[in-house]
Amino acid sequence: MRQMNPSPKFASLRSQIVDPPSRGGLELIRVPRYMPAMTGPEKGGSSEVRRKQLLFRAKRRGFKEVDLIFGTFAAAELDGMSEAELDQFEALLAAPDQEVYAWLRGHAPAPAQFDTTLFTRMKALCARKNPTWNV
Repeated sequence: MRQMNPSPKFASLRSQIVDPPSRGGLELIRVPRYMPAMTGPEKGGSSEVRRKQLLFRAKRRGFKEVDLIFGTFAAAELDGMSEAELDQFEALLAAPDQEVYAWLRGHAPAPAQFDTTLFTRMKALCARKNPTWNV
């Protein structure tokens, strides 16, 4: 098997990981990202990029029922959301799956920070008769 030589640009970084001079042994160091994250206009990103990231996250939370609800809602609503609504949606994405599912199904009340008009629209999506999920 042929071993690839790292480019000169990364050779010094590799030597720091394998044999750092300060400790004389192996240690894990944080490698800077090649490109900075573009999460907002102030960091070189755009709202379109943010919407795409949120759509991806909404479809892949790890709990199938919530994936279907969030993914369907995001596909239908993300394009028309304001920045404040995007923040609310992102906060819901960060909440635990089981809790969000209980809130959406009406088995537990949603905390005040999540009980917004956006959440009410999501809850209405769950209450439809004969729903179709497009994820």
